[in-house]
Amino acid sequence: MYEGIGRSLGTDYFRIGDQLTAQERDIWRRTRDFVDGEVLPVVNDYWERAEFPWPLVKKLAKLGVTGDGIQGYGCPPMSPIATGLVHMELNRGDGSLGTFLGVQAGLAMRSIALLGSEEQRQKWLPAMAALEMIGAFALTEPLHGSDSVSLETSARRDGDTWILNGHKKWIGNGTIADVTVVWARDTADGKVKGFLVEKGIPGYAARRIDGKGSLRAVWQASIDLTDVQVPESHRLPGARSFKDAGMVLAGTRNTVAWGALGHATAAYDAAAAYCAQRVQFGKPLAAFQIVQQRLVRMLAELCGMQLYCLRLGRLMEEGRLSDTIAALAKMNNTSKARQIIMEARDLLGGNGILLDFHVMRHMADMEAIHTYEGTETIQTLIVGRDITGVGAFA
Repeated sequence: MYEGIGRSLGTDYFRIGDQLTAQERDIWRRTRDFVDGEVLPVVNDYWERAEFPWPLVKKLAKLGVTGDGIQGYGCPPMSPIATGLVHMELNRGDGSLGTFLGVQAGLAMRSIALLGSEEQRQKWLPAMAALEMIGAFALTEPLHGSDSVSLETSARRDGDTWILNGHKKWIGNGTIADVTVVWARDTADGKVKGFLVEKGIPGYAARRIDGKGSLRAVWQASIDLTDVQVPESHRLPGARSFKDAGMVLAGTRNTVAWGALGHATAAYDAAAAYCAQRVQFGKPLAAFQIVQQRLVRMLAELCGMQLYCLRLGRLMEEGRLSDTIAALAKMNNTSKARQIIMEARDLLGGNGILLDFHVMRHMADMEAIHTYEGTETIQTLIVGRDITGVGAFA
């Protein structure tokens, strides 16, 4: 095995670390150490077996970084940049673990924090921040992926109870969640509303989606909702239309951009370490001009991704991050990450397809990350509409 493969080389060519606060650097270091010490030694086995890494989740709970910057309710105080750094590092370790946190904090917890009642926040957020309770976010449906606004799951009010019926697909944590945020259309007014569906409730049936070639160590579910009865007290009062669901999703595009940076960093680090040690034709690969050229191009793209993320964080701090800027960052970073990982896989030659060298796992995982929270095509059209004033899709 080549020394340093998969480990953090501290890739910070543009000295972005100098722009961080002491707290942000501390959170970055602690999460990086967690990934290097706890995640990388074991994650390949979980990924290959498609087994959810419960022991890593328990250790992640002790790290105290779950909350995505939500204020109070047991969530650790974190700036937008610190939040992004956590997602970057977890995805540098493994996309499955990064996706788990994205669903837990970025989708489920954020839905409750932004749209829930004070009673709902008090009940769920502290336990979810401690990872004592797991959350899921059920929006996507079998026939409505990118066109999620057309969701067909229905919610019919009967006195102080809501009756939910429908189907959901690709729901991260859906088979293990203690609470699932279910989005459904009110049969009375046609508006999309959010509901908190607790584990074990009759009519909620979740089946794990098997046969995945990407994000294998995190479980997504197909969910059937059959006359699920939810009390009015479990409706998110702030969720009055699809725009409210979109507000939650817009926040996650920021962390997806950071997550893509983590995958790209892992691949670049692996390629740089490998080329420095792999000897062919009597000298290390790094001594060949074409290899140096490819590494430099990878680094240039990586630095651009880092600058995108830094600016996202600053705009969030200032309250000026728009949906379209987040869309452009998500589109750019996931696309660039795919390119960097592809180069790394090629530079490693035959070893590039082995899990021991980590790159192939990141290559597979990026295929899912490139798609979820809005495909490259959809993000492109969102930004295109913004800059031209003309909508190219409904």
